[in-house]
Amino acid sequence: MKIGCPKEIKPQEFRVGLTPDAVREAKLHGHEVLIQTEAGIGAGFSDEDYLSAGAQILPDAAAVYGAAEMIVKVKEPQPAERALLRKGQVLFTYLHLAPDEAQTRDLLKSGVTAIAYETVTDARGGLPLLAPMSEVAGRLAPQVGSWTLQKANGGSGVLLGGVPGVSPGEVLIIGGGVVGAAAARVAVGMGATVTVLDRSLARLSYLDDLFMGRLTTRYATAAAVAEGLTRADLVVGAVLVPGAAAPKLVSRAQLGTMKPGSALVDVAIDQGGCFETSRATTHQDPIYEVDGILHYCVANMPGAVARTSARALGNATLPFVLALADKGWRKAITEDPHLRAGLATHEGQLTSPPVGEALGIPAITPDALLAR
Repeated sequence: MKIGCPKEIKPQEFRVGLTPDAVREAKLHGHEVLIQTEAGIGAGFSDEDYLSAGAQILPDAAAVYGAAEMIVKVKEPQPAERALLRKGQVLFTYLHLAPDEAQTRDLLKSGVTAIAYETVTDARGGLPLLAPMSEVAGRLAPQVGSWTLQKANGGSGVLLGGVPGVSPGEVLIIGGGVVGAAAARVAVGMGATVTVLDRSLARLSYLDDLFMGRLTTRYATAAAVAEGLTRADLVVGAVLVPGAAAPKLVSRAQLGTMKPGSALVDVAIDQGGCFETSRATTHQDPIYEVDGILHYCVANMPGAVARTSARALGNATLPFVLALADKGWRKAITEDPHLRAGLATHEGQLTSPPVGEALGIPAITPDALLAR
């Protein structure tokens, strides 16, 4: 199969869909790999690195999309990229369709077979292609939140770790999954006072054991969220409903109960955000203020640490890339129910019911598609 990897064009996105190591593996399986020139430069990989691995370097995105049978990338295709997709081609990337009707309709119009990283599952009920980037985003959240709180950025001027004689800042993490646990690890390491809210008692028990009393766990009722907001200097939104739009857990009215200059970091922004006042921002212009509260809502947070992120994502995606290339998409998803869960569109048919529900577009399950 001809596997193509274009250069990412979303603003301030420096990751790349295939590393040179992934190219070597694909070549060992007998596949051709087409890399757009300078696709890996932001992650520290030169064209020479890809050539040494056995890839062909093509001059532009049109050449890659035109020749490749499967496109492997990182972020959802932008409008100019969606115009290059076609029926019979496989697209394997993050999509986050639930809050993005324009992208969804463009993919349906193109006829492409699109498989979303974020809804591929594993035998334990996890999301193996989302997990590494969730780890990165979670670890970044307290770091960027601490920066947002600096007075020069309009924040309250609170140092999360405090100093001797001055209390540390308070961090409220809503959601105790992969993102929340990673955020807690860094926030605790900074010396902040940390509270994690979640609705899984088993998860709260796990976090309590993991951190050995160094943070507080609470069951995530509306009252617990409301109370936590009044005390928090930094709130990290770390909730996820796989494939669906994120629930809005903090209303605009509740911003008025928070301390002026406090910060919200919405890691769920790719799925529409979990704060009512969230809107996607970029690394170039990451923060904005609403009612005296700063919002950090960068939609591709892991892109800030592209070298680490590209390697971590590549490690997770490579087995699925090889399965799709070795077997073809239909056989691969027929044999693997976890990869099948990622199927989002095929030849104009939406195959993700959660996206269909969010956008009001008729959808069928991947199983129903394969049964035709």
